[in-house]
Amino acid sequence: MTRRRIGFVASDAPEAEEALARLTDRYDSVPPEESDVIVALGGDGLMLESLHKHMDRHVPIYGMNRGTIGFLMNEYSEDNLVERLQRADLVRLHPLRMVAERMNGQGETQTALAINEVSLLRESRQAAKIRVSIDGVVRLEEMICDGILMATPAGSTAYNLSAHGPIIPIGAPLLALTPISAFRPRRWRGALLPAKAEVQFDILEARKRPVSATADYTEVRDVTRVTVKEDRSLTTDLLFDPEHNLEERILKEQFLP
Repeated sequence: MTRRRIGFVASDAPEAEEALARLTDRYDSVPPEESDVIVALGGDGLMLESLHKHMDRHVPIYGMNRGTIGFLMNEYSEDNLVERLQRADLVRLHPLRMVAERMNGQGETQTALAINEVSLLRESRQAAKIRVSIDGVVRLEEMICDGILMATPAGSTAYNLSAHGPIIPIGAPLLALTPISAFRPRRWRGALLPAKAEVQFDILEARKRPVSATADYTEVRDVTRVTVKEDRSLTTDLLFDPEHNLEERILKEQFLP
């Protein structure tokens, strides 16, 4: 097997910076922009940042946890890194593309990508009122809530899980649509959608009840309409140790007490 050029990136956490210094001293490396594989040292936030930054290059990213949760990361070890990279399993993900229309009277739109989720949240003390349409069909005429989110399988264990949404196996062609503190309809707990679905959120009474939309870490405030759909023209590649792969972690998460 051809030896791949390794590039290292790290968060600004002291543990990550110390790991970066030790690993670059121990292994030959190149700048991340010139690498064939990137080793990310930090937590899930750094992994998301790295996936976004290098998405156009189609370079696989192998994370090692030097952060807090590290759901998308492998266990940290300085030994046998080259061998671990060679035998790692590849997980290929497609991001969500968000198109948000702003309430400025000019029809201005902003586009952003999300690997975890797109979330809509109220900006003021008043609950949001949102109409939800799927593939052109209105499914919820009016939802009164703090917000709503749409999550990928990789993101289903993040904000989506905290909002009591379902965990989705990584290989499933599904997306989670999950309400956030819904007041009406009170018994609606969300839905599982086919990955090809296009979802449109219309903000009702937008001036009185302003709403922001966030794709991972890109926020657009004062939106009037948001459409979300999986973008299959783009891919993000993650590498996981065979004994610590993402699919197994998602399965384990569903049986935690």
